[in-house]
Amino acid sequence: QVQLVESGGGLVQAGGSLRLSCAASGRTFAMGWFRQAPGKEREFAAAISWSGGSTTYADSVKGRFTISRDKAKNTVALEMNSLKPEDTAVYYCAAARIKSPTTRPREYDSWGQGTQVTVSS
Repeated sequence: QVQLVESGGGLVQAGGSLRLSCAASGRTFAMGWFRQAPGKEREFAAAISWSGGSTTYADSVKGRFTISRDKAKNTVALEMNSLKPEDTAVYYCAAARIKSPTTRPREYDSWGQGTQVTVSS
């Protein structure tokens, strides 16, 4: 399995920005970010293909979040802008078994420990 370590979470005011990073050890294919708010199920946020040429986003973050990857460094990032209080959650980096970006948790077989993002109003 791939080992994933997230960083970059924190506290930010509404309207602000944060950049999350995920460092992977091992071979990776498509990568994704999921999030889980208190009392809610884990939900998909963004994913990027193995090549980095294709991305997909949840409607709730489209236009505000950008996922990218650096294959040479084996890292994936999530740039989050115009943050809202409802973006508050633990954000998880995940590595998929396939090359295409996917929204389905069952397509991912490695998960990081998560990083907390808190957006104050």
